[in-house]
Amino acid sequence: MGSRRTGGRRAYGMTLAAAASYTCLMFVWFSLPAYLPTIIGDVGLTNTQAGVLAGAIPLTYIPLALFSGLAVDRLGPGRAIGVGVLVYGGGQIGRSVAPGFASLLAFTLVMGVGATAITFGLPKLVSVLFPPARTGRPTALYLVAASAGSAGVFAVGRPVLGPALGGWRPLFLWSGVVAVAYGAIWLLVALRIGIDDADGSGSGDADDTWNGDTDDAGSGNGDEDRTGDAGEDGGRLDPGSLAADLRLVLTHRELQLVVAVGTMYLLINHGMQGWLPTLLESRGLPAALAGQATSLFVVAVVVGVLGIPELADRFDARRPALAASGAVAFLGITALIAGDTGALAVVGIAAAGLGTGGLSPLVRTIPPELDGIGSRLTGTAVGFIFAIGEIGGFAGPVLVGTLYDATGSYGPGFGILAAGAVGVVLAGGALVSLDRG
Repeated sequence: MGSRRTGGRRAYGMTLAAAASYTCLMFVWFSLPAYLPTIIGDVGLTNTQAGVLAGAIPLTYIPLALFSGLAVDRLGPGRAIGVGVLVYGGGQIGRSVAPGFASLLAFTLVMGVGATAITFGLPKLVSVLFPPARTGRPTALYLVAASAGSAGVFAVGRPVLGPALGGWRPLFLWSGVVAVAYGAIWLLVALRIGIDDADGSGSGDADDTWNGDTDDAGSGNGDEDRTGDAGEDGGRLDPGSLAADLRLVLTHRELQLVVAVGTMYLLINHGMQGWLPTLLESRGLPAALAGQATSLFVVAVVVGVLGIPELADRFDARRPALAASGAVAFLGITALIAGDTGALAVVGIAAAGLGTGGLSPLVRTIPPELDGIGSRLTGTAVGFIFAIGEIGGFAGPVLVGTLYDATGSYGPGFGILAAGAVGVVLAGGALVSLDRG
């Protein structure tokens, strides 16, 4: 029993260490939205160009996500996470010296390439270290770490670190340097301890080492199921294996509905975080206060990440929780649109964050429990979700900026985000119907 508890602690420890990759990613990712009004003025951007920059990282997911997920499944999460951090950290350093829109866009797209490895590497790592029925808590752990990064850049990076360092360019530079340093350390540690040997392509002893507390569950969701999932195909790169995996994932009906939910979730999340500070500044709030109000959205996301999956797991209601989270997000965005800078807007920001936070872990934890997916194809399945879903992640910021240029108001763009929440409710309801059928 003691060794099993040690294995469990080690698995959580590695999850926590890897979660720092998401903290760094979200800090550098949303450093641009945090400084967007200033960058618009300094570089001479239109709102449409600013929207393209805010949506450029999601844009890279569209062509790359599915193949990045396949690569993570084959190469292992340890190597993927380390290389991904080095790439996006280097892109952030490049953005610190970019003179104009084209160069800012190019370096931001480079960051997106590295970001895909984090997005798919962490769910893969969790699926390797934990049985399917117990992935909710470690998933919440790394999503909270991600929220700490985005909240940190709005609450501390923009109002405190940026001025102390001398502006947005030094902030971009040093945050990129920190990310690169972390990435190098993680890669060395991951290679040294052999974390990728636990993905089913290595020895059975590796599985025993990392999943030592799986047997404590005393259920059929233990090592036997996970070993079967990991099968020999999990480590193969031959075209036949890849084609079979792609065919299974792309034609999976329930996964297609999760993809629809993921698309609307990313539309809402990137649209809100990309433009909420600018919306609030346009309503008369000082930049520091607008950043802190945006951090309220992120804090509410954390509450949703922690609370909603726990409740869903307790009542075995992950699919209904998707629809409920979409409804809460819709009410919140609607209140934000109507509330100017008063109490209604504050409540709306909190509700929108709560609903968005609930969606974030659910779209990641549902695929491993689907028939035919399991741990072996978690990276590929999540890659499919984000390959299509980031169309919404790109469209959210771009539509808000473009509609502002066309109408002079942020209301129409945020109305699109509210409509996305309605789409979540509909797709979540369809998932519930399939489950009952």
